[in-house]
Amino acid sequence: MKVGMLTAPFANEPLETVLQFAERAAIPCLEVTAHPGSKHIDPAELTPARSETIKNCLADRELEISSLAYYEPRFTDPAFTQGFQRHAKKCIDAAAMLDVSIVCLLAGFPAHGMTKINTIRKVLPKIFSPILRHAAKKNVNIAIENWFATCLQGLDTFECLFEAIPDERFGLNYDPSHLYHQQCDHLVPVSMLRERIFHTHAKDVIVDKARRARVGIYADGWWRYVIPGFGNIAWGEYISHLRQNGYDGVLSIEHEDGAQTREDGFMRGRAFLEPFC
Repeated sequence: MKVGMLTAPFANEPLETVLQFAERAAIPCLEVTAHPGSKHIDPAELTPARSETIKNCLADRELEISSLAYYEPRFTDPAFTQGFQRHAKKCIDAAAMLDVSIVCLLAGFPAHGMTKINTIRKVLPKIFSPILRHAAKKNVNIAIENWFATCLQGLDTFECLFEAIPDERFGLNYDPSHLYHQQCDHLVPVSMLRERIFHTHAKDVIVDKARRARVGIYADGWWRYVIPGFGNIAWGEYISHLRQNGYDGVLSIEHEDGAQTREDGFMRGRAFLEPFC
């Protein structure tokens, strides 16, 4: 395995700045934001010449791109569906141009007036079908992050998603933190969906049990995301499960820890995770 980082906290700075930091921080893999207008990689603006420049810059610093990330959850609203599909296909084209095998997306918010399960069954297959056909042509896999606010929430939704969309190129950018604070078993999907885990997010979560007991589970402020090693997830146990089930990819640090600076958080996360790799 290798340590990586989602580049989103550097959104207002050019890709070259991210590469300089990643080299300095000894983080070899980058999950690069690729939404419309991104300063890192905007697929609509990527040319063959620019892609070669990026690949040369990566090689010079001994870095690699683990995936391109386009985290747009609104696409189950018909007003956003076609735009999402167009840009997802551009992300796939950009990934192929950059020799990157994974594009990370979301499962979308529940459709208006529908449950998450019904959205998965009745809406998502139609939306993802043309995206997956395009991914097959370009030899790219689609990895869905399991953000709990989208349709991919509990283990029942995981099962439903892959029953509804059985395509072998459709898998997970698996983030255990989203299950942990819900009190779902974050280890079960590692074996249950071992062939579907294409990429992983390394994000921890800390639960204040005393506050939860006082204010209740429907209140705010009793849990928050933190850098790996600063929360409740047992990373040795989790990574052992990943290894045992054949995962040898990236642990991509998703920095959403408000108690740590951008640079310090990434460097502390790398220092914590590196011994497990």
